Amino acid sequence: MAIDTRTLDHLSWLQHGVLARRQFLDAGVTDNDIERWVRRRRLVAARPGVYVNHTGPLTPAQREWVAVLAAWPAALSHESAIPGLRSDRVQVAIDVRRTIELPGVQVHRMAHFAERTDWRAAPPRIKVADAVIDVMSGRISNDDVAGAYAALATATHAATQPDRIARALARRERVAGRGLIAGMVADVEAGACSVLERGYLHRVERPHGLPRGRRQPGSLATGKRTMKDVRYDKYGLIVELNGRMIHDRPQAWDADAERDLAELAVAEAVTARVTYGLVFRHQCRTAAWIGRILHRRGWTGMLFACPSCPTG
Repeated sequence: MAIDTRTLDHLSWLQHGVLARRQFLDAGVTDNDIERWVRRRRLVAARPGVYVNHTGPLTPAQREWVAVLAAWPAALSHESAIPGLRSDRVQVAIDVRRTIELPGVQVHRMAHFAERTDWRAAPPRIKVADAVIDVMSGRISNDDVAGAYAALATATHAATQPDRIARALARRERVAGRGLIAGMVADVEAGACSVLERGYLHRVERPHGLPRGRRQPGSLATGKRTMKDVRYDKYGLIVELNGRMIHDRPQAWDADAERDLAELAVAEAVTARVTYGLVFRHQCRTAAWIGRILHRRGWTGMLFACPSCPTG
């Protein structure tokens, strides 16, 4: 049987130079051929039965292909299946009826594995909506609620839509933290696009009876379209939630100041900038200050005391 070099070239391109023994055999390569190519360093064994076509360190994509092919049939799962998320180890899923161990790879045994896998992806991976649920459920079980929401926000920004996650959640029978996941998905749909934005919604605005702000509205005050975190349109107040990753640079300070000045000049809207500490350590004081600003600008509602508010 002649070697099908065309198929091998295509697989090598598709799989970043990583091929499994079974793929070589299907293309007419013999075990003797593989052994000879390994001796000549044309191939390097990355795992038993899985080879890469170069020496030296593997790229991230190659590590993923090696893990999937070594556990085959398998698919990337959890953080490894979600663009934008990172994990210390490659994570793969296999059918719940199988058991396999791969040193350095986290293997998850999964019910309904075949149905939840996107087999057209390269490499195959658990569908993003299901992978998001798996990651969130695991983080919630480990008391990392903020991490669960961060994963959701990252996934909905880069790879999927909240309604797809909601539908996937409805289809699944057993999910740890189902109610909390459903609430987080609803928060993302309402426009709370980060852990800090959700914290403001749940720790400052809602429990203290502040009026409901409009989330992620667009603005052309600077001449270019920008997005605001929270806008109280009726009262001319904008709340911007500043995490350090984006805002802790001189260029970001200038851009923030430009937007604040433009909003004041064009719409007479003032901007209050709120940080992690004001949301997660001093939420009651922050609510009181936001309430006073709103009262001065026409709000007639009453500020509520939440269970964390000081008494007396």
